[in-house]
This record gives sequence, structure tokens and C-alpha cells, in this order.
Amino acid sequence: MLRRRPAGQDGGERAQPGGRKATCEAPAAVSKQQEKRSCWSTVVLLGKILLLVIFVPPFLNYASLQRERQELGPKGAQLIDVGLGQKISLICKGHGRPVVILDAPTGMSSDVWYHVQESISQTTKVCAYDRVGLGFSWRVMENQTTGVEKVWRSSTTGRMVDDLHRLVKAAEIATPFILVGSELGALNCRFYSHIHDAQVSDLVLISPIPEDVFEEEKWQRYWYTHLVPTLQMMQLSAAAGVSRLLLILGLLQPTLRGDDVAEEVVQRQKYLLSNPAHQSSAVDEHFFLNESASQVREISKFKPLSSSTTVSVIVGDSFDEQLPAHLNQVFAELQRKALERSYPQAHRIHIRGADRRMIYKKPSSVSKHLLELVSKRQTKQQRQ
Repeated sequence: MLRRRPAGQDGGERAQPGGRKATCEAPAAVSKQQEKRSCWSTVVLLGKILLLVIFVPPFLNYASLQRERQELGPKGAQLIDVGLGQKISLICKGHGRPVVILDAPTGMSSDVWYHVQESISQTTKVCAYDRVGLGFSWRVMENQTTGVEKVWRSSTTGRMVDDLHRLVKAAEIATPFILVGSELGALNCRFYSHIHDAQVSDLVLISPIPEDVFEEEKWQRYWYTHLVPTLQMMQLSAAAGVSRLLLILGLLQPTLRGDDVAEEVVQRQKYLLSNPAHQSSAVDEHFFLNESASQVREISKFKPLSSSTTVSVIVGDSFDEQLPAHLNQVFAELQRKALERSYPQAHRIHIRGADRRMIYKKPSSVSKHLLELVSKRQTKQQRQ
């Protein structure tokens, strides 16, 4: 006689496959949750790293700049209050007359005159200064201005010459002096000599920028579509703290370097490359150079240079050896015409193998001619 299988046993056997399925699905669900958690953790980690990259370098750079400004200021430099909330860093070396005043190239600090100043200071007093916003000079904030910007825009020659005139008075620099400028500094010196001719005995122009150079389309295109954007990237890099990282890695080098350059000068150059305020002023000087050139052209027509002021022009083989040949040719031709038109009696000096960087790459050649000029003035003073 056959026995009937109990219902419970039959049901249990039928339920067994379903139980196995539930048991298999459970680990799969746990695995998916773990994968989601792992993905989310990776996203959070990447977010944290991104935040560190964005915020930490600028913060550390800012903190370092505050410390370095106190430590790296030029020894013997004075911070002269020239009014309008502005202070200019002035460093004078040596003793005697005539005093030589040095005005730096476009967007550069007075450190570029390091070798030249050291050489001339053995014979007479020589002063170099940082234009407002550059180096260790203080730039007035836009909301603190007192109306002078209605006459001359900030970072243009007219405003810089006004600052220099205030500096000469405040620092009590003996006049007449020898005024030396390179590039934008040459434009400033020209403007100053035309306006304050009684204060300038000799005008020296190094790699002077012709006032009508921006009327040439090729040059204007190069300046505003290549050079200025490059400088703006340098400013952004400094603000983001990237420039400091590049300097640490050795991928970015200061302008002045070498065994004959003091370590404090090298460190000061690195500080300025990492300083967005300095880089911002450098961008402005380049951006408004067209306006500066226009101001010099107008003032030259309005007030010719005094016949008692001698003019010397120092040039190299080209304006910039890193530029394409056709741009150097355009610049040289415009420069020649401008000098013939404005200063036909100027003493022209050519330094072989040099370009606009001659004041720090071939400083002895520049110093030689300046010392000759100083010697002539000192001889005249002794006779008088």
C-alpha cells in the first residue's frame, strides 16, 4: 500500500528553488550597493583634490607674498610718498653730480638696471625707481583716485611722468640730471624732457619705441594678439599660484640670473613673477603703450625739446632678436624716421650683438657710454 507524501514535505521541496534564487540575489544587491558607494567615494575624493588644487596654491602663494614683501625689499631703497595715495620705491647709490636717473623698460622693475647702476655708482649718484604698480611701489586703488586720471589714464606716459616729477621733488634729487630710459622708459623720458626741460641736462634713449609704431598693422597685430595675451596668461598664472609652482620646478626662470647677480635680486625676480599685482601693472603698461606713444607724439609737437639738452640714442642690431625678421625691420625703419624727425642732432650709438635686453645682457656696453656722458658733464661743471 502506497503512502501519500505529506503536504508539508511537498511544499517544502517546491519552495526550495525559490529560496536558492533569493539567496543568490542577495549578494548581487550588496555588490551593487558597494560599487555605488565606491563610485561616490571616488567622486568625493576627486572633488576634494580639485578643491585643493584650486584653492590651496593661491592661498599659499598669497601668504608667501606677504612674507617676501617684507624680506626681499631692495636694501637702501626708500618708499617715497608722491601724493594721490601712491608711494614709489626709489634706490639711489653712489655720490656726486650729475645725478643719473634710470627708467626701466615696459612692465619691468628697477632690478633690470642692477649691473648698470652698480657700475655708474662708482663715479656719481645714480637712482633707479619702480613705476607705480611695479616692483615695490604702491599703486593707488581706482576708487581712491583724486581726479588726475581724467587728465592722464593710469599706466600711460602722461601719468608716469607726473609721478616721476613728484618723486624728483619729494626725494629732493639735484637738478639738472641725466635722464635714461629704455623702451616705455624712453617714452617717459622724452615726455619729461620736453615738459621739464630745465631739469634735464642729457637725455639717453635706449631701444626707444617710435611713437607711430602702432599705426603699422603688422606690429599692432603682433602686440595685441600675441604679446598682450601672453602677459595676461602670466598674470592669471601668478594669481592662481601656478607661477610659483613652475619656479619651484625650474620650469620658469627669472629675467636676471647668473653668477654675477646677487641672490637677493634673483629671489626678488621670482617674487615679482609670482605677484599678480606686479603682473597686472605690466599688462596695463603694454596694453596702453599705444596711448603712451600718442601722448609723446602730441607733446613733441606742442613743446619742442630745449636746445640745451643733449640727446643720445643707444640701439642694438634689432629691437628683439626673438621676433620675426620682418617685424624687426618694420620697427627699425619707423624708429629711424622718428628719430630723424624729432632729434636730428642726436648722438647715435650702436651696440653689436644686442637687442632691447642690452641693459642686463650687455650692461658694460651701456655703462661705458653713460660714464662717458657723466665725465663730460663733470668736466664742464669743474670749468664753471
